[in-house]
Amino acid sequence: MSGKTILYVEDNEFNLKIVRQLLSRTSYRLIEAVDGEQGVATAFRELPDLILMDIQLPRLSGLDATRKLRADPKTAAIPIVVITSFALSGDSEKAKEAGASAYVAKPYSPRELLQVIRNLVPEN
Repeated sequence: MSGKTILYVEDNEFNLKIVRQLLSRTSYRLIEAVDGEQGVATAFRELPDLILMDIQLPRLSGLDATRKLRADPKTAAIPIVVITSFALSGDSEKAKEAGASAYVAKPYSPRELLQVIRNLVPEN
C-alpha cells in the first residue's frame, strides 16, 4: 500500500531539502512544484492528499494559489498548510481567509511540521 501524497510548493532549495529529509522517513510520497502556477497545475493533475504552500512564490503567490485551489471543486477539500517566513501579525488571518487549513511560520521545527501534517492526513 502506497503512502499518501504531499505536494510541496516552494521555490527555495534549502527548504525543499528539509522537507524531503523529513518525509523520507515516513510513508508519505512527496511531489514538488517551484512556483504558484506550477503548484496549482500539479495539484489539479495529481490531486494530492495534502498541500504545503509557501506564501512567497514566483509567478503566483501562495495565497492566490490557495484561493484558486479552494475555488475549484476538484481541489476545494484538500488540506492546505501555508508556510511563511513572514510571521507578521495578520499573516495567519490572511492565510485562513485564503482557505488554509493550517499555518506554520518559519523557522519551524521539522517535528512540529510533521505533527501538523499527521494531524491533517494520518500516514495510514
